[in-house]
Amino acid sequence: MGTLTVPGPTIGVDSKDIHASAAPSPCLDIRDISLTFSSGSRSVTALEHISLQVPENEFAVIVGPSGCGKSSLLYLTAGLMAPTAGEIRVNDQRVTGPGADRGMVFQSYTLFPWLSVRDNVAFGLKRRRIRPAQRQEIVEQYLREVGLESFADAWPRQLSGGMMQRVAIARALANDPDILLMDEPFGALDSQTRLSMQQLLLDVWEHNSKTVLFVTHDIDEAILLADRIYVMSGRPGVICETIDVPLKRPRSSEVVMDASFIEIKRQILSRLHQHDD
Repeated sequence: MGTLTVPGPTIGVDSKDIHASAAPSPCLDIRDISLTFSSGSRSVTALEHISLQVPENEFAVIVGPSGCGKSSLLYLTAGLMAPTAGEIRVNDQRVTGPGADRGMVFQSYTLFPWLSVRDNVAFGLKRRRIRPAQRQEIVEQYLREVGLESFADAWPRQLSGGMMQRVAIARALANDPDILLMDEPFGALDSQTRLSMQQLLLDVWEHNSKTVLFVTHDIDEAILLADRIYVMSGRPGVICETIDVPLKRPRSSEVVMDASFIEIKRQILSRLHQHDD
């Protein structure tokens, strides 16, 4: 597995300073994960020896071809599936099932149709028995952040696809998870709405400083959003490249014209084509 980094200046550091500023445990630690599906006498290996670490407040993106196991890895991290081998830890606690420390945003629109926008965002807060006054304050805060405060009393059926995903993002953030898991959340949107949602996510992430693990097959989207990109090959899914993204923040869609953006895209495409051959 290779790593693409941009060289920087060498800075002298005393050895005792290195020990004094040792890096904290990663927010997300995926350790040698494998996943095999069995049906009768037939078995299919979806993921093989996947290891990665996501530090606190980092925006990490997994990119790869359809069927490489990207979403399966996200479901394992969410605790919705169990790995065949290996383990996943969030803040050094082993993942054994779903938990409030992980918020999930799916590609499909997963709002409760019988609840208003306000009540959808408040759903997790009610289950946690957050006091009504505090709950209302939190809901209003995140509806403002995603630009839907004027739609608080609307029903999901009255919203566009992009608006429903805004509600889903607000609902996930309202529960204050340690890590936000996003499974191609903009994949079903038209290109213009998708660009708008990418910018919204960047703005919300900058403001909230959440740890994010985001899955996509869209290379431009991956580079636009990520601090670090994990490139996966086809089945069985393995991480074949880790790429650090040196693009300055805050970012906008105009960054796609940046020479560094184009070089990272070339690197990802080259790696994916190697595994197609």
